[in-house]
Amino acid sequence: MRLTVEPLDPVRHLAQLHAWVTHPRSVFWGMQDATPAQVHDEYARIADDPHHHALLGRADGEPAFLVERYDPAHSPLAGLPELRPGDVGMHVLVAPTDTPVHGFTSAVMRRVMEECFADPAARRVVVEPDARNDRIAVLNAAVGFVVAREVELPDKTATLSFCSRADFAASTLGAAS
Repeated sequence: MRLTVEPLDPVRHLAQLHAWVTHPRSVFWGMQDATPAQVHDEYARIADDPHHHALLGRADGEPAFLVERYDPAHSPLAGLPELRPGDVGMHVLVAPTDTPVHGFTSAVMRRVMEECFADPAARRVVVEPDARNDRIAVLNAAVGFVVAREVELPDKTATLSFCSRADFAASTLGAAS
């Protein structure tokens, strides 16, 4: 299976994007009740932000996941003492499906981490998932993230976690790449 990423177009990809972020399985994305116009506005804002980028992921050419990369120094994480130069923030959403493929989410996570570390300036990847999201906690650990602590953000209690290049390379999923 070939996993690729490309810039997200908030107009062209809106129907797919809206279906994904409002799906009941995407509850931790925080857009459950969003209208198509609200989803468009959020991703148009991201497209206009030089410190935040949204990418559409494809599996063998078919839309399959969403990735956001951002500069934590220009995010709700700004000012946290754990942040360092070279940190890149990341969000990932694998498209909800009624026909899951074994190992697909792990393959997506590995591809997303490779994408984040493709930038030579990236020293660590930062994530801040909702502390109640047990499924992403397991996936984050498998790719090498180390939990720093819980932090209060405007919309959630988050588990602030970091993954260095070395952590990724030594992880279960990173070693498989």
